[in-house]
Amino acid sequence: MENKIILKAEDLDGYLTDEDMSDLKRLDGLFTDTMKSFDPMDKQKIIESYDRMGHAMQEICRKHPRIKVYSFETERIAQAEASRVISKLRDENTSHHEFMYYSQRAYEMLFRMAYANEETDRKGHIVVKTPVTYPVQNYAVHKIPDIDYKIENTVMCVMLRGALLPSMIVSKEIEEFSSHKYITPFALFKISRNDSKNENNMEYILDLNKSFFNLKSLEGKDLIFADPMNATGGSLVTVVKYLQKQGIKPKSIAFFNTISTMKGSIRVTRALENCTCYTLWMDPVMNEKAYIMPGLGDAGDRLNGCDTKDHPRNIMQLLADYGHNITSLYRSQMFEIERTVLG
Repeated sequence: MENKIILKAEDLDGYLTDEDMSDLKRLDGLFTDTMKSFDPMDKQKIIESYDRMGHAMQEICRKHPRIKVYSFETERIAQAEASRVISKLRDENTSHHEFMYYSQRAYEMLFRMAYANEETDRKGHIVVKTPVTYPVQNYAVHKIPDIDYKIENTVMCVMLRGALLPSMIVSKEIEEFSSHKYITPFALFKISRNDSKNENNMEYILDLNKSFFNLKSLEGKDLIFADPMNATGGSLVTVVKYLQKQGIKPKSIAFFNTISTMKGSIRVTRALENCTCYTLWMDPVMNEKAYIMPGLGDAGDRLNGCDTKDHPRNIMQLLADYGHNITSLYRSQMFEIERTVLG
């Protein structure tokens, strides 16, 4: 039985203001000029062009307080760390295992920006039993900020298979920072883009028959979506608008991306009034196929490997393919996902 929800690109553009469109047009012009230095490559002109685009994007982001870009929001030394991480993720020579490693670093950085960097008077303590037993059993005490109130109402929402591992990483960070070792529930949404379409007529298809979630468990919750890339914003808007039509009112929505386009971030925050976008790095534009430029390729394939044409993997097969090390590290998260899928 067909049970699919479709959102069209023109619906998304309806959320943009005239000023948004003007800002996006300016970025598109800057990137078009930059590409003139790609072939043949003129390194100095490329550096100067990206510097201009960076300043333009910072200027635009200041108009949108719910768009948080790590490289714009943090101190200079942290910005350098973000540059190194994102450069490794972009590099076509970065191996599969390295891509997973740098993705984990990216999401740990994003988590700290969103939840752990603010000064707070709420303090907690971790008391640790150490391996030292002579002359008595030893313990150590470590002070930590108490952010339980921020993270213990969260649900991890997974929209795409490429978002599965990043979602597990964020969930693990929540478990680590929670004084009660809170394990996030998971909601799994099967959503895809119609890749036969272009950016201006794109369609986003939510397949409810292949999704796994309990509507009641999402009511009043802080929903977290961790998608490696936000190109158009269409997948997130499709899922959240569907939930809202079912009467679900999330307390808040947080969208975590390794890379986002300016257009995707603006669309999301315009369409969803209680949503904040956290991205490690902002890219200026998309091409006509709605792929991010300069981008980093297909993040899902680079994280999970490619499916064969005749044997696409489902969520459970993908979990099995992650291997022993990841299975051990994220065992609590994997258990929650299996419970969600298998009931």
